[in-house]
Amino acid sequence: MTAGILAYGAYIPRLRLQRQAIATANTWFNPALKGLAKGERAICNWDEDTVTMAVEAARDCLTGIDRKSVRGLQFASTSFPFRDRLNAGIVAEALDIASHVAALDVTASQRAATSALLNALIGGGPTLLIASEKRRAKTASPYEMTNGDGAAAVLVGEGPAIARLVGSASRTADFVDHYRTDDQPFDYQWEERWIRDEGYMKLVPPVIAEALSRAGLQASDITHFIMPGTLPRIAGTIAKAAGLPETSVRDNLQAQLGETGVAHPLMLLGHTLEQAKTGDRILVVGFGQGADAIILEATAELAKLPARAGVKGHLARRKEETSYNRYLAINDLVEIERGMRSEVDKQTPLSSLWRNRALLTSFLGGECTKCGTIQIPKSNICVNPNCNAMHSQVPHAFADKAGRINSFTADRLTFSPSPPACYGMVQFDGGGRMMLDFTDVDAEALEVGQTMRMMFRIKDHDTQRGFTRYFWKAAPAPTSSKES
Repeated sequence: MTAGILAYGAYIPRLRLQRQAIATANTWFNPALKGLAKGERAICNWDEDTVTMAVEAARDCLTGIDRKSVRGLQFASTSFPFRDRLNAGIVAEALDIASHVAALDVTASQRAATSALLNALIGGGPTLLIASEKRRAKTASPYEMTNGDGAAAVLVGEGPAIARLVGSASRTADFVDHYRTDDQPFDYQWEERWIRDEGYMKLVPPVIAEALSRAGLQASDITHFIMPGTLPRIAGTIAKAAGLPETSVRDNLQAQLGETGVAHPLMLLGHTLEQAKTGDRILVVGFGQGADAIILEATAELAKLPARAGVKGHLARRKEETSYNRYLAINDLVEIERGMRSEVDKQTPLSSLWRNRALLTSFLGGECTKCGTIQIPKSNICVNPNCNAMHSQVPHAFADKAGRINSFTADRLTFSPSPPACYGMVQFDGGGRMMLDFTDVDAEALEVGQTMRMMFRIKDHDTQRGFTRYFWKAAPAPTSSKES
């Protein structure tokens, strides 16, 4: 049986930086930015990175699916927080599937995600492919305007596929349109016209033609054409050169999201699957040191997929950010005075991290086998005063449980990269409660009894040793399709 796509998911940060705010701050230096000052781009909060976004995209993708069925996990990005640590392993631990999956990081090219997708479609057990990107850009550069942060995921395997593979082709070429070395924080970009004429136009159309030939299709048979790229009108230009229908070209979501790098082919694929009909043929292109072309056909199983937030839902979950200075601060693009309260040694004993990973990363509590009491954290003694059984608890997952605020504080004395620091006691549905940090909240909107959901986030950074510590935080649960 040929492998296909079984499910999809996405995650887009809540904050949307208005491009006009970037232009207003920087057109004194680069007046050309005025031409890019329309719309908004998604930006991570201070406690988000490629790993946290990948976890959320994976959770969205695996809606209604037994996570224990996943046999492999591939994580694609060019902006991993760790260069020598398995980033995919952190995601697997957070999803509580680390003990039985083969995990792999895929990187060093903008087509890392499409190449990994092709590899997964060859066959094998169910593979969760996640692509996530949080790219830094120089202040007052066009890429600061056009980049966006986000993650997307697909589950690939044999079975009732929502989209099946009908043809593909790849070409590798050491065409350098941009690069970044170990000691460079930002990409070095080359001239756009040359990239378009010598790169996209000469590398992509032949690969599309080969994929169509292998699939036994004509260019006119393509319903949806996905071609990520920040160059103006590049998707339409490629479509015309390849003979694809003009109506097949998908919106690149530049106005609402920005270009999410490695994640963008999967992001646009998820957005397309939200609207596709049975029999629609989808052509996905990944460009970077060559090109991948993947042709998929939507099946009747797509309509049976359980509801999820997806790209559409996350685009609707938004809050406008008009402070360019705040964006610079939370992305460490400007050095600000953080005060004495920030000068706490945040060393993480790696032995303690390993011993407590069930709670810290997988967010597992305990359930008493004697009386059924649920608690977090798990302990050697049941917290039920009528039980107090010893060593009676089995692991109980809390990450997907809803909770309600029992009490809360908005603290402006405690150091926070984005004050005030909001935290409080959360009572979980079904039992168990815990004091937790809050994220993606507006302090003035917090209420006792408010429903919260758990999200995997950055706890803090150890700037002395370059280590990022993660934990789960409470965020307001969605109450409508639109948040402002």
